Amino acid sequence: MKILLTLFRVCTFCFFAISIACPSLLSASNSWKAGTARVIITPQDSLWMAGYAHRTHAGNGKLHDLWAKALFLEDAEGQQGVLITVDLVGIPKQISDNIRERLHERLKLTTAQIIINTSHTHSGPVLQNALFDIYPLDSTQLIRIKQYSLEFEKLIVDLVEKAKLALEPAELYSKNGVTRFQVNRRNNKEAEIDLLSELNGPNDFAVPVIKIVNPQGELISIVFGYACHPTVLDINKWSGDYPGFAQIELEQKYPGVTALFFQGAGADQNPMPRRSIALAKQFGKTLAVAVERVLEEEMQALDSKMTTAYSEVDLTIKPYSKRKLQKYVKNLSAYQLRWAMRMMSKVNQGDDLITTYPYPIQLWKLGDQAIWCLAGETVVGYAIGLKKMFGPDTFVMGYCNDIMSYIPTKKIIKEGGYEGLIAQRVYGLPGPWDLSIESVIFEEAKNLANTHGLKLLQELNGQ
Repeated sequence: MKILLTLFRVCTFCFFAISIACPSLLSASNSWKAGTARVIITPQDSLWMAGYAHRTHAGNGKLHDLWAKALFLEDAEGQQGVLITVDLVGIPKQISDNIRERLHERLKLTTAQIIINTSHTHSGPVLQNALFDIYPLDSTQLIRIKQYSLEFEKLIVDLVEKAKLALEPAELYSKNGVTRFQVNRRNNKEAEIDLLSELNGPNDFAVPVIKIVNPQGELISIVFGYACHPTVLDINKWSGDYPGFAQIELEQKYPGVTALFFQGAGADQNPMPRRSIALAKQFGKTLAVAVERVLEEEMQALDSKMTTAYSEVDLTIKPYSKRKLQKYVKNLSAYQLRWAMRMMSKVNQGDDLITTYPYPIQLWKLGDQAIWCLAGETVVGYAIGLKKMFGPDTFVMGYCNDIMSYIPTKKIIKEGGYEGLIAQRVYGLPGPWDLSIESVIFEEAKNLANTHGLKLLQELNGQ
């Protein structure tokens, strides 16, 4: 009995000593697990570049490689999720669906557990069945685009598997930084930007950052975002634009670390001034410095509890009448004329033009950090609205999972212009969105939040 008592005391002492000297060893079972992987997606063949209608030939050379990166997470209870970031202008529904279906087959991940965010660089390749009215694609280009798209799907699935295999104990932290090179392009004339002493909004200057460290406190990876079009460059060389330079800058600053950039709700935000490689580098460094500042300050520790939720809501489209389309065929030109003729052909053949679109909305909670993931080219009004509902520390991603069109607010639809009216033609939709789009999206966000324990700001304040 005395021997047993002595052993018990020795074990208790050892446990106490270890808990003081190496607390991370005892908490490892309650910590996160994180794994990252990366793969180059720069086209090897000469492919048409995505994002601008004025280009006259395919991509030629590169400033730096295009990347796809994955962060695989697992919480203390075994709940998993993966964030995939890619240097592309967008990802169409079919390719996104294919990737998520294959990840479900191979890794049993649900749609809610997978985020695919595109940086929206305009210096990446065209994907199959995306923005097809814009580009003058011949049969050779169509074949190359199809082949690249198929290879891309496989690369992404393999990438996620590698990230999962790399899982190791980790701790997560989050915080918002700030930088201010985005400019609301609807309310400020780019040609007059050097003359303006005041810039008009709305804007969202937040730089959301997630820091992932190992139990010894060493940096493993960085996730960061910004809400601004990567349209500094319009040359025919592959690059990630300013987000690409920002990731390069951070990975040089922190050797061995993987930096993943996600695009926010920046569909109506442009970097200004622009149109030079030097400016793309400058904005990349500016964003990287904003991230570095956050990393050097105290950040919010995130409990190892992960919640993932996903929903699709039908957004109403108002197809143009046959008479209106006939008028467009007579008066429009270039890619808008190609769109109008294709719509007119559908009508003449008796095909029904779609009147709704299934719009994805996704919510992740990492500890107390809420992350909203919205599809489409989401304007900044949605980030502002979600932060009013759920608090200023909320992270908002746009350009997630399916890029089917611009997603304007009710105000922008009424005002018209590119984001409110023309962009739907660019994406091949038969008409503009109904004015109900904003209320439908926000109402579904409230439903997801209520179902998964995310409180509205007025509820937290006891109102």
